[in-house]
Parts: sequence; C-alpha cells; structure tokens
Amino acid sequence: MPRILAATMLCLSLALSLAACSGPSPTDQQTLVDRATLTLQEMAGADDKSDARTLLRRSKGVLICPQVFKAGFIVGGQGGGCVMSGRNEQGWSNPAFYGLASGSVGFQIGVQDSEIIFIVLTDKGLQALLDSQFKIGADASAAVATIGAGISGSTTAALKADIVAYSNARGLFAGVSLDGSLISTRSDWNQSYYGQPMAAQQLVISHQGTNPGAAPLREMLGRYSGG
Repeated sequence: MPRILAATMLCLSLALSLAACSGPSPTDQQTLVDRATLTLQEMAGADDKSDARTLLRRSKGVLICPQVFKAGFIVGGQGGGCVMSGRNEQGWSNPAFYGLASGSVGFQIGVQDSEIIFIVLTDKGLQALLDSQFKIGADASAAVATIGAGISGSTTAALKADIVAYSNARGLFAGVSLDGSLISTRSDWNQSYYGQPMAAQQLVISHQGTNPGAAPLREMLGRYSGG
C-alpha cells in the first residue's frame, strides 16, 4: 500500500507540473466556457430548479465551476476552473476566468466530481469575488450559503447570503464542503481568451472584452435570469 500511494502521488505531481509548464491555450478556455454553458443549462434549466432561476433574476453576477474534482487519502484537496459573468441593464458580460482550490488533512478517502454555481446576490458579494483571492468561510467580506441543487425552500434559506452556491456532486464523498476553498483570478487565461490583458473588473463590471465563443453562455444566462 505505501508503494502504491507513493506512486500515485508521484504521478499526480508530475501531471500537475506538466500542466503548469504547458500554459493556457484559447482551446482550454473555450472548452471551459462551453462546459459552463452546459452546467448552467443542467442546473438551472430543469423544472425542479425554479429556486435557482428566482435567484438568478435578482443576481449581480454568477460564477460557474463546471467540474470541481476532489480526491483524498488522508491528505486531500479539490480544484477546478470557473468562469464569472456580471450583469447590468444591458445584459451579461463576457466571462472572466477563475480557479477554485483547497486542501485538507484528516481521515478521508474517496473521489468526487462536482458542478457548482455561485449566484452573486449583492454588490458586496460581487466585489469580494472580484478581489484577486477570496477564501470561502474565512473572508468576512461576504457570506456564502451552500445548497444542494434542487432542494426546495433554498430561496428562503439564502435571504441573508451575499452569495449562494448551488452544488451537484457525484462520487464517494458525502456532499460538497466549500469552506476554506480559495477562489482566485486567472489573468493569463483572460489574456489568452481575449488576445490582450483584461482584468476581471474590466470584464465583469465594465463589460469590456469580446469573444464570440462566449455568446451561448451569455444567451443562456439571459434566458434563465429573465433578461
């Protein structure tokens, strides 16, 4: 068992190193945007997701993480790519790119694949996510309520939250734990997708930057938010 665990950790370390060295490509970003569009359709489009649509109608923005992967054996962690779009009177912005990561120590074993949508309900919550790094549960700048997708009455439970996280998890871990997760901007992905340096503030608040590949996501957000 120690040899198997050591080999597994070595392979994971090498894979992460190769990914970091290769750098982002426009194809990577478009794949993430496309997955985010499908996640939004799945988690907000069904008949039993009326609570999510109600919250979207009064939202300031949304952060979509279409594939958050968690694995652990004593020492665990989770991570994934996310896109964020802001809303104003003219509609939804082109997306800014983010990453979600966390680590934990303790007895745990299993693998989990999750879809998470963060619906931003207040200016306070929007500003917290626009900062370069936001740690869920540890940052007093915004309150985050985590709710399993499709649970009735979630709108009432989220009345005092700045951000509501809808989750849909598959795997051996029970539920989704977001406390301690770090949400951080990915400026290199923004630059690769838009062909020039773009800050999250420019994209989400000022609605600068254009890429036709994001049109389906923006249209889907408009459909489910009533705009």
